[in-house]
Amino acid sequence: MKFTRWLSWLTHRTRRPAARLPSAQSIAEDAFQAALELAADGVILLDGSGRVLALNSHAQALMHSGLGALQGVDFWEALPEAITDRHRGAAELALRSDSRSSFVSHYAFEDQWVEYQLRQQADGMIVNLRDVSAEHHALRSLRESEAGQKTLFDAHPVAMWLYDPASRRLLAANQASAALYGQPLEDAAGRSVEIFFPDGQGAALLDSLPAGDFHGEMRLCTQKKTDGERMLVELVCASIHWQLRPAVLVSVVDVGARHLADAQLRQRNDELELGMAQSTLQAQSSRKELETFLYAMSHDLKAPLHVVSGFARTLAERYSPVLDQQGQHFLERIQASTRQLAKLIDDLRTLSYLPRVTLVLETVDLVPVCQRLLDELGKREPERQVLVEMPAELLVTCDKHLLVTALSCLLDNAWKFTSRKEQGWIKVGLVPGSDPGDAVICVSDNGVGFDAAYAQKLFTAFQRLHSTADFPGSGLGLAIVQRVAQLHGGQAWGVTANQGGASFFLSLPQVAATHVPDAPA
Repeated sequence: MKFTRWLSWLTHRTRRPAARLPSAQSIAEDAFQAALELAADGVILLDGSGRVLALNSHAQALMHSGLGALQGVDFWEALPEAITDRHRGAAELALRSDSRSSFVSHYAFEDQWVEYQLRQQADGMIVNLRDVSAEHHALRSLRESEAGQKTLFDAHPVAMWLYDPASRRLLAANQASAALYGQPLEDAAGRSVEIFFPDGQGAALLDSLPAGDFHGEMRLCTQKKTDGERMLVELVCASIHWQLRPAVLVSVVDVGARHLADAQLRQRNDELELGMAQSTLQAQSSRKELETFLYAMSHDLKAPLHVVSGFARTLAERYSPVLDQQGQHFLERIQASTRQLAKLIDDLRTLSYLPRVTLVLETVDLVPVCQRLLDELGKREPERQVLVEMPAELLVTCDKHLLVTALSCLLDNAWKFTSRKEQGWIKVGLVPGSDPGDAVICVSDNGVGFDAAYAQKLFTAFQRLHSTADFPGSGLGLAIVQRVAQLHGGQAWGVTANQGGASFFLSLPQVAATHVPDAPA
């Protein structure tokens, strides 16, 4: 049955006096009501005068009417008075011109939003009701989110603007942009982004951005302010959605000052590199001069020294019987001075070549090394009585050649400074270090010791705490020991006892050896 026929039937039925309905009509009425109930939304049928002919339970619930049964009631009177006052006039006006109207009402107590759609028919009207609370809340959340985004956008300290990727028209710009470019925001909206670029440069830069969605694209370019001043800026672009439409967000940072600082830094670095290169050349030149000097000492200076030493030895052998006591003293002084000068030349040469040494680490037993050095010292003074204490084995990882040089200096000092003892005593061993990974070599003696107040000067070249008349030497031995320790990544120090004697320590960090000999040398 068509809707107009249903309306006619329902209208005729409401005007007839109450009587028993035929069973066929009752069945038709029940079928019609069942059909209304099958609708997903609320449905209300109105007659030509706007009265309710029929409605389903959805409509009854969505109207929140306090009138109970609504059949025969004027539609606008069934609605809450506030809704009727607000929407009736506009709806009736729209129905006269367009045969349809819609509005959304808010039921505050239930916090429910209901959409009413009215459609004019030949014999009446259909009203569809739909709960749009979810859509309304989502829209409100979206608007609140957009409002929050706009607030953050406007308040952000970095200059930012948005443009439509299709038209390349500005959609929005924040306060920082106005300060950067020097123009009011309302003057920029809707204009082409070219207003920010020198002529023709904006299109080329924007064409270089990827198509579609992208993020974090960076460009370095020139832009212009309202007064025409140009600035070097860094643009970071990202595609976003702004007010439900595609947009490109551009953040702008003036990097002119930074690039100027970078340029100054590069210039300063270039100057430093040039200065370092010049210093390196000077150091190389000084090194060559030092090598030339050392060569002269080793050869040109040492040659006449050997001549003097040789003549002094010959003089002592041939003419010692005819020399008086003073003459013999002078001869001994000449021989002692030549020996000291030769030792000084050797030690200077040793100290000079140490910085150029490349370490070759190996595991070394120090016992045979020390024994050989002590044997050589004993041959020079066979009358000396010196007690030597060493364990059966002293294994350390080191550069053997350098450590032999350092031990030679330490044992030579111990032998020298115990020379006035009736019974000399020298001990070589390993002691625990502050770092568990260190091997600390200790050389102790019962010699004259030193003044503890000058302990820091012991390892400085030519710093002597005893006169050469009492204990001859070059004054370089402990400086060589310190340099050997530093080349190994360790250090050297000394302590003295109140009763005399001294102990010198050499720490050697123990790392993997590059070579392990088959047998101790």
